[in-house]
This record gives sequence, C-alpha cells and structure tokens, in this order.
Amino acid sequence: MRDLAARLIGYEAKANPPSVPNPPAVFHVCEKLRPHLAGLMGKGGFHAVLSRALAVAGAEVGWLRAVKVNVDGVLEGWNHAEGHEGAEEQTDAGALLVAHLLGLLVAFIGDNLTLRLVREVWPKVSLDD
Repeated sequence: MRDLAARLIGYEAKANPPSVPNPPAVFHVCEKLRPHLAGLMGKGGFHAVLSRALAVAGAEVGWLRAVKVNVDGVLEGWNHAEGHEGAEEQTDAGALLVAHLLGLLVAFIGDNLTLRLVREVWPKVSLDD
C-alpha cells in the first residue's frame, strides 16, 4: 500500500506543481477519493475512515496529530507542519496517511474493489505491481 500511495502522491505532485496557494499532493489524493468513497459509505463514513487513517499515521509520525479532518471530510492543519518538517518528510507522511487509508479500504471492501476504485480515479497511474 505504501508504494501505491507514493505513486498516487507522485502523480498528483506532477499534476499540481507546488506553489504557495497549492496544498500538498496528499490533499489532492484525498480530495479525489472523497466523492467516490462518500458515494460508497456516505460522507460520515468517509470522514470516519480518513480520521482513523490519520490517527494511525499520527501514531507513527507525531506532527500529523496537528492535522484534522473537518466535517466535510477535508484535511486541515497540514500547514502547521510547514517549516517544521522538510518537503521529503511531508511527502513521506502523506504517503503513510494514504497507505493507511487504502489499507482500511482493503479491509472494508477488499482488494479488487479498492483497486478498481483507484483505477477509476487515476486511470493513467500504473497499478501493475
């Protein structure tokens, strides 16, 4: 899952070049997944799964505890880490968060449906590995 998460974040980072107003690529990954997952499990279900993934990732990377999921299922507070962590550490933490999110999806809906959902959202990303 970590490798797949890193691929998705890398894809979004290339599609959304960094600039001051742009959020990190992890936001783009979560935002692209949100409508698809909310359709499957409802807005509250998506909020719960993303919150759980964030809690697990926060246990591994302490500064992620400053990040929250708002009522709409959107990540907030990543900017609290800016200046405290380098770009590589933020990218790694984003990949960890997305990997936990994907892992929870696999646990709830299975490998095949999770991969089908990822292919639907990112048809150009290679999932052959």
